[in-house]
Amino acid sequence: MRYESIAVHGGKEEDSGKRAVNYPIYLSSTFAQPGLDQFQEFAYTRGGNPTRSHVERLAADLEGAQYGLALASGMAATSLVFGLLRQGDKVLINNNVYGGTWRYVSNIFSNHGIEYEVVSDFNNYDFSNTASNVKMIFIETPSNPLLEITDIRKVSQEARKRGILTVVDNTFLTSYFQRPMELGADIVVYSATKYYAGHSDILAGLVILNQEELYLKLKFLQNTYGGILSPTDAFLLTRGIKTLSLRLDKHQKNALLAAQYLKRHKAVKDVYYPGLKSHKNYDIQRSQATGDGGVLSLRLNDGWDSKRFTANLKIFDLAVSLGGVESLICHPATMTHESYAPELQEKIGIDSKLLRLSIGIEHEEDILEDISSALKKAKL
Repeated sequence: MRYESIAVHGGKEEDSGKRAVNYPIYLSSTFAQPGLDQFQEFAYTRGGNPTRSHVERLAADLEGAQYGLALASGMAATSLVFGLLRQGDKVLINNNVYGGTWRYVSNIFSNHGIEYEVVSDFNNYDFSNTASNVKMIFIETPSNPLLEITDIRKVSQEARKRGILTVVDNTFLTSYFQRPMELGADIVVYSATKYYAGHSDILAGLVILNQEELYLKLKFLQNTYGGILSPTDAFLLTRGIKTLSLRLDKHQKNALLAAQYLKRHKAVKDVYYPGLKSHKNYDIQRSQATGDGGVLSLRLNDGWDSKRFTANLKIFDLAVSLGGVESLICHPATMTHESYAPELQEKIGIDSKLLRLSIGIEHEEDILEDISSALKKAKL
């Protein structure tokens, strides 16, 4: 089956005898066993639940992968993968990633004797001098919030030569637009809160992979940490996935139109969106992804006020997160990446004028009219 059909029919394992078209919600913390020496697949919901197992299979099917794990949030998924690391290990990470990921790396790693190095540009990184204790490369592409693109194939090839795991946060594109494991990555993580769920109503995380040995380690950690996705949220995540391709096509169409409009507008100094031909890694994006997603960032020129622009938007809500059907705008320096030290923000380019837009599925003309009207009112 093709992607759109898998999204509707994948992961199914009818077991109720009722032939429900939607997989049921198993609201049970524990499951009766046949006998003292007889055990069935599910025993306790922390270790496994049929509804969660269904969405895990579905997410893996979408990726063309063997294994999926569903967690309580995107950070639970990232934390699970970081649980593979041991004292003395080192991680390479790109220089602008989700603020929660940075908060973990910059605060929690040291508690466990784990090192990290921030790489400004993996596409031009000299892997020949990679330290022997580097055990993982964690990349986010497109990155948050500057929409930088990392060549997944190149990084994965270099990592594999050295026995290093490559982990890709694919939240912005999902498996509909980009499949990192087909490019050589070992593990893919998602904040499924975003496009997979798609309606800003649940928190969820996914970890997808093919290697059985790694899966068994991560499955053990999932059960041990206990940050599992609830049955009800697993059901809602499945429901969101059914319309994923339809929504992403609309998100992307609207985002490209908005990016093109902003690129031409005299009020706008910079626009960051990988679907623009002016993007510095446009060619890399074309080589590894079939789409560019629904997120863009911008910086206004002097003479236009960011606060006035934001305050005068009607369709866009000022809120963190992204990937829901509604359009959102946020201020990364204070709302999503506040855990970055001011000097690091400045070095990376997350300054006070940077704004991140998550473009929703509203009518494109309404979105453009809203942006246009707000820009007029932002003029000083």
